[in-house]
Amino acid sequence: MEIWINPRCGKCRTALGELEAVGAEYTVRRYLEDPPTAAELEQVLQRLALEPWDITRLDEQAAKDLGMKQWTREPGDRARWIAAMAEHPILIQRPIITADDGHAVVARTPEVLKSVLPRQA
Repeated sequence: MEIWINPRCGKCRTALGELEAVGAEYTVRRYLEDPPTAAELEQVLQRLALEPWDITRLDEQAAKDLGMKQWTREPGDRARWIAAMAEHPILIQRPIITADDGHAVVARTPEVLKSVLPRQA
């Protein structure tokens, strides 16, 4: 599995600790340093079964500067949202974990995080 993190984020550090505690095999992507492309964001959104506006941090300064709270949330606007997140990765909700079985989660709560952790024997 892969986890997209911001090391300054408490929820990201918690998720990493949980992954370590259960001995999960994972790779870390510091998405602010290694931003996802628009195509990667599309793939992750498909795996999450979410729309880009569902994982956008609208209180970030970049979102305010772009006026994103006023952007429409219509299918025709998906590319605009995705392009903004690709250009300003700070807008992406975190941590995002993509599991080996194909699904993905935004692991902001302990319950969601546990849903991707490997079962302990």
